[in-house]
Amino acid sequence: MAEIDKNPEAEKITGVAKARFLRIGPRKVRLVVDMIRGKTANEALSILEFSPRYPAVAVRKLLKSAISNVMNVSESKKVELDPDTLVIDRVFVDEGPSMKRMSPRAFGRADIIRKRSSHITIILGTK
Repeated sequence: MAEIDKNPEAEKITGVAKARFLRIGPRKVRLVVDMIRGKTANEALSILEFSPRYPAVAVRKLLKSAISNVMNVSESKKVELDPDTLVIDRVFVDEGPSMKRMSPRAFGRADIIRKRSSHITIILGTK
């Protein structure tokens, strides 16, 4: 059996940031999130900076928060961490609740308009 490394510095430092009940449809956010999956944090920030898509602003703000969370965790564990070594470990978008609105149609009928929301989660790790 292999020995387990008990060194506290050897454990992987991760940081998580979540944005919940974001008023953007999850399909639109997934298009932006797919662009940055697996990239380094700095590379992802530059991609989001110049992306013309509307959800890129929210994802960029969330990524900055995740970077800040990782730095806070490394400070509390007293481990030196270079922000250039951060990699997007996992990022995913879940569907939030939909607000339902009625829209009038012909012959007295009504259609339901779903105003969708999403939950975004970014997990950063080190290389």
